[in-house]
Amino acid sequence: MFQAVLAQRMRRVRPSPTAEISDKVRALTAAGQSVINLGEGELDFPTPAHIAQAGIDAINAGETKYTAVPGSARLKQSIIDKFSRENGLIYNAGEVIAGAGAKQLIFNALMATLNAGDEVIVPAPYWVSYPDMVSLAEGETRIVQCHESDGWKLQPQALEAAITPRTRWVLLNSPNNPTGAVYSEDEIKALTDVLLRHEHVLVLADDIYEHTRYGRAFFTPAQVEPLLRPRTLTVNGLSKAFSMTGWRIGYAGGPKWLIDALQVLQSQSTSNPSSISQAAAIAALDGGTAFIEDWIGRLAERRDQVLDSIGRIAGLECAMPEGAFYLFVNCQGMYGKQRPDGKLIADDFDFASYLLDAAKVGTVHGSAFGAPGYLRIAYAVDDQVLGDACQRLEQACAQLK
Repeated sequence: MFQAVLAQRMRRVRPSPTAEISDKVRALTAAGQSVINLGEGELDFPTPAHIAQAGIDAINAGETKYTAVPGSARLKQSIIDKFSRENGLIYNAGEVIAGAGAKQLIFNALMATLNAGDEVIVPAPYWVSYPDMVSLAEGETRIVQCHESDGWKLQPQALEAAITPRTRWVLLNSPNNPTGAVYSEDEIKALTDVLLRHEHVLVLADDIYEHTRYGRAFFTPAQVEPLLRPRTLTVNGLSKAFSMTGWRIGYAGGPKWLIDALQVLQSQSTSNPSSISQAAAIAALDGGTAFIEDWIGRLAERRDQVLDSIGRIAGLECAMPEGAFYLFVNCQGMYGKQRPDGKLIADDFDFASYLLDAAKVGTVHGSAFGAPGYLRIAYAVDDQVLGDACQRLEQACAQLK
């Protein structure tokens, strides 16, 4: 009888917790239940019409064939122009690459550079996929805990203490998922000053939430400290700011030796990103971001709506986020409370499970982000749906004893 045998590396990786929540929500919905998903990281706004039209035009023009592996020359020029115009980073065509999402480019960068036992410094709270991608590349994740009292931001002394001779990468994410923390220029400079003293350490800047900020200026490490540019990979994409999660387009700029390696990996895995999505990406990058101001205003209203609701729930606390579209809620005040079925809430997973069971609202427990005791709530959903979700959350929490 055939016996399924998986590679040893599969023991090092877990399914994405955020994807699992979404799968549970879809299963409950398919079973006829009314479930609201506040666990998924995407905007509810449609892709802007001019960007969608560029994709349609590409189909009609027959632009449905292979392109160069790292993206078409036209797209690469748009990426170069974006980095120069918005971030003051000057790259040539051999120093940029487009891929099937920022996630793929981060994964490929780790696969291309990590040997068994190499360490990657990951500040917590972190995006759920970082540690598992490091594990698949046979590296070791070195978690550095950040604290709410520091605005959830990595402190330079903590970074200094975490660096060892085995450190290969430091991953920096601003605005941060899940906390919404945005690093100021001075805060990044304090970190880059540490990194200048450790020439063996590479820097990966995950800037995917760059444009979702509430009044705070944006800075990226290679912009703040140009001396780090030769060992910094700056990763970005269109999923968040342009509401293009399904188009699957990310891009990165960095030293040619690293971009060459990413291209080799991509040539033997996905090859080029979708030619149709590339055409849409050109329209997005060249068309400006004026429309985002309206989106940010609407997101701020939704943020405030959920914050007001949380303020009415005894046992929950949440600071005002500076960016992204999440609230990272302290739920430790719920520990020890009793559900209507008699079960006790012992941790953040129990609390998130209760909200899904009783309120039919999907959220993500903070432990998935390396921060037990918290809950991530995504508020980029339809206004009426969000209002319904808030009402459900308040009613479910009121039933706890």
